[in-house]
Amino acid sequence: MGERMRNRRLYCGIRKAAAVAVFLTLVCGVCACGGEEPEKLVDAGQEALPEAEEASADGNAEEEATEAQTGEAAGQTDTAADVPQRSADGLLDQVADEEVPQLDGYTLLWHDEFNGTQMNEEIWNYEPHAPGWTNAELQEYTQSTDNVFVWDGKMVIKAIKTQDEKGKDYYTSGKVTTKGKQDFLYGKVTARAKVPEGKGLWPAFWMMPTSQSLYGNWPRCGEIDIMEILGDDVHTAYGTIHYGKPHAEQQGKYVLTGDSFADDFHDFSVEWEPGEMRFYVDDQLYHTVNDWFSGDVGIDDRPYPAPFDQNFYVQLNLAVGGTWPGNPDETTDFDRAEFEIDYVRVYQKDHYDTNVTKPEKVYREATEDGNYVYNGDFADGTALDNEEEWVFMTAEGGKAEAVVQDGMIEIDTEKAGTVDYAVQLVQAHLPMIKGDTYRLTFEARAEAARAMNVCVSAPTAGWGRYLPDTAVELGTDWQTYTYDFKMKDRDDNNGRLEFNLGGTDAADAVCIRNVRIEKVEGE
Repeated sequence: MGERMRNRRLYCGIRKAAAVAVFLTLVCGVCACGGEEPEKLVDAGQEALPEAEEASADGNAEEEATEAQTGEAAGQTDTAADVPQRSADGLLDQVADEEVPQLDGYTLLWHDEFNGTQMNEEIWNYEPHAPGWTNAELQEYTQSTDNVFVWDGKMVIKAIKTQDEKGKDYYTSGKVTTKGKQDFLYGKVTARAKVPEGKGLWPAFWMMPTSQSLYGNWPRCGEIDIMEILGDDVHTAYGTIHYGKPHAEQQGKYVLTGDSFADDFHDFSVEWEPGEMRFYVDDQLYHTVNDWFSGDVGIDDRPYPAPFDQNFYVQLNLAVGGTWPGNPDETTDFDRAEFEIDYVRVYQKDHYDTNVTKPEKVYREATEDGNYVYNGDFADGTALDNEEEWVFMTAEGGKAEAVVQDGMIEIDTEKAGTVDYAVQLVQAHLPMIKGDTYRLTFEARAEAARAMNVCVSAPTAGWGRYLPDTAVELGTDWQTYTYDFKMKDRDDNNGRLEFNLGGTDAADAVCIRNVRIEKVEGE
């Protein structure tokens, strides 16, 4: 790391010397390099651009720029031929198309291999923003080459920690986009990247629509997150789409075994087609989506496949803090807070069939006795990682064990963590039909009197609540609990029952049995 930083400083010194040479040439008429007059270097200290007009409050971020920041939105798809190739001075040094690997069934649309010495502004825009612009993030996005630079065949986005005039921690980082320069409709979008490790760091490779007025502001306009990784869990990559109002999302994750995404470079990609998106890590498919919508409260949906039937552009950024990753702590090493991108490549097929039909949703059938919860009596000694039945999870400092035996589940908590879902038992894929009334019943007891939280959530519909978060007071004897709730939102085939035991001072064991969710007749 030290050698790399020394080389980086040497590189910056060479750039400064070149800038002095340009200054002498322009002011004094003298070429300090002793040869032909060099071309003027791009000024890294450009005037700050205006803030975005609107920022999202969503945990996974809207992060859009105004037209003034990035130029007029491209109405037509750009081609790789529009991108400059090899410049005489080597500053851009763009690799020729024929040197880039071709993919069967695809044609290369555009790419950047980052083989020069500065960011190619024929492809990329800086997108500056003040701290707190979205997601409660801490960083200022700047146009400084301290935060975004090209080095050793890679684009590097670096988060930097300093102190403000009051001695308070202050963070800067970088965000770049191709808006108005390389916008496109459909294709295979791929990047090879290495992420930083550290609490509160949040690298992302994602896309937003060029025009956010066609279907409405975020999330109605749509968002495609090709890769997001949290710095305190660098073995897990997330691929997500956001859409609709109320906000809906569908997220998949890929867990890397062995080395982490911070140890080496990996390929992250999405195949975006009119009726389907497929997400990959190192060419391994891990998430497929095809049933999104574009609508507003009380308004009919727009024709499918809206909103993902319009031009999008690529974004790369490294956020610091925020509602999802949490803030940095004393373990976060900002000397290593670098998001490195080896290349970005976009391919397209010669033809896309846009005559697509939204697939019909498949809803879980109830058991013979009318229960939508599978294995609610815990008769099956499940491994508690069955996506069709029960899943037991810990997060945010939670540490616990769960055992299924004697027709019940016993959860023993060692550390309750910092949030209620730090110790959690869930079952997803519950059918929730608008207008229907449902009844949740279960029996529970605890080793000593304590509380837990229960709800029916909407993980693919903005994490709303069909049954609100409800505190359940537990005693040492078995007790039956009953809660009725009416489904008021649009139909959802993925309601999720949650028993949350974290975020409390109590760590006493809890036993649960005979869990049921059934439709209430005549209501």
